Amino acid sequence: MHQFCVTTDSGCDLPAAFCEERGIYAYRMKYTIDGIDYYDQMDVNSAIEFYNKMRNGAVPVTSQMTPFEFIDFWKKIWNDLKLPIVHIAMGSGISGTCANAMTAKQLFLESHPEAKVYVVDSTLASIGYGMLCVWAADMRDAGKTPEECVEYLENRKLYVNTYYTTDNLIYLYRSGRVSRAGAIVSAALSINPILNLDKEGHLVVREKVRGRKRAINRIYEIIQELVIEPENQTVYICHSDCKEEEVKSFSETLINKLNFKGSFISYIGTTIGSHSGPGLIAAFFTGKPRTM
Repeated sequence: MHQFCVTTDSGCDLPAAFCEERGIYAYRMKYTIDGIDYYDQMDVNSAIEFYNKMRNGAVPVTSQMTPFEFIDFWKKIWNDLKLPIVHIAMGSGISGTCANAMTAKQLFLESHPEAKVYVVDSTLASIGYGMLCVWAADMRDAGKTPEECVEYLENRKLYVNTYYTTDNLIYLYRSGRVSRAGAIVSAALSINPILNLDKEGHLVVREKVRGRKRAINRIYEIIQELVIEPENQTVYICHSDCKEEEVKSFSETLINKLNFKGSFISYIGTTIGSHSGPGLIAAFFTGKPRTM
């Protein structure tokens, strides 16, 4: 019998069908376009439709989970399962959702003193904290306690690295992630930034490379420098509606040349995609610990 359940939100970019199969409860995050509210469906077809809307000029606006949404979310799960909850949150360095989860935990335990809730600040985005959800589900299935799971995730999360690139910074500019001047200059000079997250989960531009192909090749070099025992791990790839052949080549190169045992490929959903826009591709893997 399981000793805890795993919860997260749809920003983890794991497909809904996969979450259901693995027993991962993901709250569907909300976004708004032209005053109309939508919810992340966590599937390929809805993601493609979403990015096509962005290409046609739509500007989605996201909203964080409020403490009260967390409480309602956990209440249903607690009433159904009566199990401790391990919640894996989007990194606090890029979103206030984690802080809201901490607030909600205190309020939830006041009204449900018999419950146990653990909130893990993933310090990651997208399928980076999806990886932590998968690890948590593995530990749950292996009969580990929630305390053992949380300790493992806290110890391992800084070893999750990500490197990604995009050739259109206008969306990151709109979301305040890069400056207007940076977006204009990058477009004019065909500069593809290589970005990652520091140890606290803040977005960092690590390098600037001219041309998308060169940027992706540089990402391979960086991964090779940082990865630990690729033959024993799956590389997690996510993208925001990139060309199918590019994603396939990205995966095959990571497996065949960098020796990963396999890949897990997923679409970036509406939560992260609202800020990145179409055209971003990323790899998440276990390697040397992230630094400031």
